[in-house]
Amino acid sequence: MTVTARTAAQAGLVSCETCGLLSRPANEADPGYCPRCGATLEWHRDKSIQYTWALVIAAAICYIPANTLPVLDTTTLGSSESDTIMGGVVFLYTSGSWPLALIVLIASVMVPLGKLIALTYLLITVQHGSLKSFHERIRLYRLVRFIGRWSMLDVFVDTFTVALVQLQPLMSVKPGPGVLFFAAVVVLTMIAAESFDPRLIWDSDTN
Repeated sequence: MTVTARTAAQAGLVSCETCGLLSRPANEADPGYCPRCGATLEWHRDKSIQYTWALVIAAAICYIPANTLPVLDTTTLGSSESDTIMGGVVFLYTSGSWPLALIVLIASVMVPLGKLIALTYLLITVQHGSLKSFHERIRLYRLVRFIGRWSMLDVFVDTFTVALVQLQPLMSVKPGPGVLFFAAVVVLTMIAAESFDPRLIWDSDTN
């Protein structure tokens, strides 16, 4: 005999997004407030998919200049040189600092791209009402939210370098325009992860 799992919504329950408590709503139109923490209860976040798509697309657009525009402008004895993220990774690797090069590559290139791919996958599967891999998709969503707090590592490295290497007039370092786009990618993907409603993953009728 096959047992079909029921979602909280199908059981007439609503989960609190603040503390995670499952409770019975006051009524269908207005679920009311969480009896544990007092937060407002919602069946689903309003226009969650639309907002998340808009943020993901904006982040994807910013991702291109973030990796093609220079993130650091170095001036040495009158000569100026600009480095992109990948240029910095190559420089660190060839200079023998391969562990730092690997950290920058993962934090600045692979992690933002991975978050964009993961959020896109979650959105597509939700819109198509996928009935597979519920637990795996929830874990993926939690992973995206978890690594979001470490996504500003590259901006921190650039800021630290700028503050450390200021030997004017011999040498000066200042951030390039790519840093702004990279920061925009980080912020947009973090907001996108927060705007996405993971409860939609469990619903089969979200088309």
